[in-house]
Amino acid sequence: MIAAAEDDPVADVTYFYRPSVLGATWTFTLKGDVIFWDTGRKSGRIPLRSIRRVRMSFRPLAMQTIRYRTEVWSEEAPKIEFVSTSWKSMVEQERFDRAYRNFLIALHSRLARAGGAVRFEQGVGAAIYWCGLAVFVIASLAIAALAVRAVAERAWGGAAVIGVFLALFLWQAGVYFRRNRPGLYRADALPADLLPKQ
Repeated sequence: MIAAAEDDPVADVTYFYRPSVLGATWTFTLKGDVIFWDTGRKSGRIPLRSIRRVRMSFRPLAMQTIRYRTEVWSEEAPKIEFVSTSWKSMVEQERFDRAYRNFLIALHSRLARAGGAVRFEQGVGAAIYWCGLAVFVIASLAIAALAVRAVAERAWGGAAVIGVFLALFLWQAGVYFRRNRPGLYRADALPADLLPKQ
């Protein structure tokens, strides 16, 4: 777990990213005990005391294998979300690890001071996680069985290709399921697996 460092409760803290290639930049600013948000078409403010749920997760994409996401639900606004990457061009995303990390640490620190009844969740929903894990295990066993069959048939080239694919599949999906295990955390102890490293 990562301890949420104390931030200056008076200073403004801003985070922004582009969620799509052609869309507007989304901006979020912590001012005292309020989050101001602006998504181009809509904007608003959320008092920190009205926030009821925060979920941190690891959500890689094909073009960006290291990508984190935080969702925030409150009584007074639609769900808002922050991700650690931003579209830079039609074929490129850039990582905002440091800014994302600093914003989340400041957000959690201020939520703790605000004193609201917030549920801090990590990973993905339990039903999605366990169903996905079951599919992952079945698929892994099926691919392993293909590799064994290829070896039994002395198809060494095919066995090697299947073996490499299985290793990559286990590594990529294994990281996803390890980081996204459902659970709860505290505002003063953020899950290290769901926060970019310094």
